[in-house]
Amino acid sequence: MSDEKLHKIRHSLAHVMAAAVREIYPNVKLGIGPVIEDGFYYDFLFPAPETGGAAPKLSPEIFPEIEKRMRQLIEQKLPVEQIFVPMEQAIQEAKTQGQKFKLELLGEIKSGERPSSAKATAGEVSDQVDSVSFYKIGNFSDLCKGPHVKNTKELPLDSWKLDRLAGAYWKGDEKNPQLQRVYAFAFNKKKELEKHITLLEEAKQRDHKKLGPELDLFFIDEQVGKGLPMWTPKGTAVKLELENFTRELERKYGYEHVSTPYLGGEKLYHTSGHLEHYSQNMYAPIDMDGDKFYLRPMACPHHIRMYQRRAWSYRELPIRYAEIADYNRYEKSGELMGMIRVRKFQLTDAHLFVAPEGLKSEFEQVCKMIIEGIAGLGLSGIVSYRFSKRDPQNKEKYFQDDNLWNRAETVMKEALDELKIPYSEAMDEAAFYGPKLDIQARNANGKEDTLFTAQIDFLLPEKFNLEYIDAEGKKQRPVMIHRSTIGCLERTFAFMIEHYAGAFPLWLAPVQAMVISISDKSNEYAEKVAAQLKAAGLRAELDERNESIGKKIREAEMQKIPYILVVGEKEQSAGTAAVRKRGKGDIGGIKIDKLVKRLAKDAAERK
Repeated sequence: MSDEKLHKIRHSLAHVMAAAVREIYPNVKLGIGPVIEDGFYYDFLFPAPETGGAAPKLSPEIFPEIEKRMRQLIEQKLPVEQIFVPMEQAIQEAKTQGQKFKLELLGEIKSGERPSSAKATAGEVSDQVDSVSFYKIGNFSDLCKGPHVKNTKELPLDSWKLDRLAGAYWKGDEKNPQLQRVYAFAFNKKKELEKHITLLEEAKQRDHKKLGPELDLFFIDEQVGKGLPMWTPKGTAVKLELENFTRELERKYGYEHVSTPYLGGEKLYHTSGHLEHYSQNMYAPIDMDGDKFYLRPMACPHHIRMYQRRAWSYRELPIRYAEIADYNRYEKSGELMGMIRVRKFQLTDAHLFVAPEGLKSEFEQVCKMIIEGIAGLGLSGIVSYRFSKRDPQNKEKYFQDDNLWNRAETVMKEALDELKIPYSEAMDEAAFYGPKLDIQARNANGKEDTLFTAQIDFLLPEKFNLEYIDAEGKKQRPVMIHRSTIGCLERTFAFMIEHYAGAFPLWLAPVQAMVISISDKSNEYAEKVAAQLKAAGLRAELDERNESIGKKIREAEMQKIPYILVVGEKEQSAGTAAVRKRGKGDIGGIKIDKLVKRLAKDAAERK
């Protein structure tokens, strides 16, 4: 089956679902019902009983009834007809039916505020250019351009399923009413549906929002605040390893580490343009003695001022400043998601000040470092690269200088091509000051998000009047590169939890070895083994509880600890431990000295 055919099936099923819900709840208010990656959804508003509705809220318990009614409609082999309705008639009918969301859409189409996706053209229906397109299934019709199947007999009965409910603000604006969104899966065949559901169930077990608290890595407390995750001792152990990994990699590539404040003055952000282009993601200013300060959303203005503290010669360039910096960005409550989208985070950030003639080679070095960092974390298999460009027609988002944009985009493309980095291109995804290389990553559900970016920037050096002295003693303008080493620690951590299903490699594991004592008689020996592991720099814990050995091993395995060392009187006499390796089970007795050296070596080498 072609993708186009599947798209039509999913689109038509969305209308069938809306028709079924409308039959069960005649007073329901209809939103929109588009096709999505694995099926479709439809948004509904259910009036409270006192306003004439049958129920104030939908629940998953009603899904079987909706599905049953959908199948009944499909089995009736109803035509799916496109009809054209004069605009004024469509508006009047929407008013009569109390369909306020459809009425709003019609008003936008009429005024030209909304793309005329449902507006008929002269080629579609005689001379009714002021008509709008609806699709009719039985007694149900919905504002829509299509495409759809011709008849419900073309729709499958067993390869789709209603999935879940979610809240969704009308048009994504939290100032608008919150609707109930019903998601559904739809595939070509029943086997594809079953496979997809199985994969999703497996993905749920990898979800960082589930595994994080279970493994005691982080938690989000309502009293502390939404979008403000806290790292537990175990999570912090991983975080510190990520920081060490980042700083070592940066030093290898010639970066100097700096530390700058998490606040910035109002003038700083006016000069940088963030208050003009990015204020919706910044928190309200803090007034201190009549001066306004902002919690910073990024550190580029700080690093720029660091660069400007003195004059520079061309011989000293490039200047590379790196910092694991605290940032605060305002994210809407509905957009927060575990540690992937938060309001306070730390970014492995850096800014480079480069002579124009060295820009391409320096950007290539940035790309090489990013690739090495991703490989070091074991994430190469889940990332892809996106070249994000400016849309010249979007005058509001980007500064207007075609020459600078062309230079920046040309250099970035040449660098990517010369390194043979496979990438896709995305229009209108650039930063307001320059093109980006976006490192995209897939989460456990297969959804893609930006892990971090590298950007070429000609604008901020102009805004801040940055300079260096060239070989002839003349003042010249450097170019900036904004880049991250391994991204936001919180987001990268979330992706790593899901990628490894919480079973981190030895060097990153919060607890690298658990020593389990078989009985009280072996407690003293167990304590010495644990102390020896810790002395070698390993993160070890000791379990001397008066519990069965089986229970203690099971609990350690559930915590996904790489090595479990079981010790009793026999092991004490031999100077060994009965070792269990994660994923392999019992690997036999090993001398403690030998085992400690092996684990310390593997951890140090970040295998």
